[in-house]
Amino acid sequence: MQKRASIRYEVFIKADIETIWEMIGDPLAISRWFVGIASATLEGTTRVIVLGSGLSLPETIVTIDPVAHRFQYRIIAPIVKEHLSTIDVIEVDEERSLVIYSVDAEPANFGLIIGGAAGAALENLREILEDKNTKGEV
Repeated sequence: MQKRASIRYEVFIKADIETIWEMIGDPLAISRWFVGIASATLEGTTRVIVLGSGLSLPETIVTIDPVAHRFQYRIIAPIVKEHLSTIDVIEVDEERSLVIYSVDAEPANFGLIIGGAAGAALENLREILEDKNTKGEV
């Protein structure tokens, strides 16, 4: 049985890099695009997300890099031995960007759960931003 999981999802979004980064780079905006997260609070480098089920998960923000457009965090709840998620936003051209969400975790089943949720979150982010772009709200 595999002890650790490493999963990566990627989507192209028809939006400029800065518009996408406004959502990804803001630690509190996660509840606006990550399906299943009801709210988030931030104190220093500790973010606490609250799932729709009411479960709270503490996280440590590792990196918020507005130049590289990289956001990294670790879930530090006792249910996980080790975790690191990385979200990279890469400009393709002025109107389109690639967003990559990578999850590495132990135990593996936790990584698979977070990874699956990350894939759904990226699809939701794309729908939100492309819908705004279509309506001229960006």
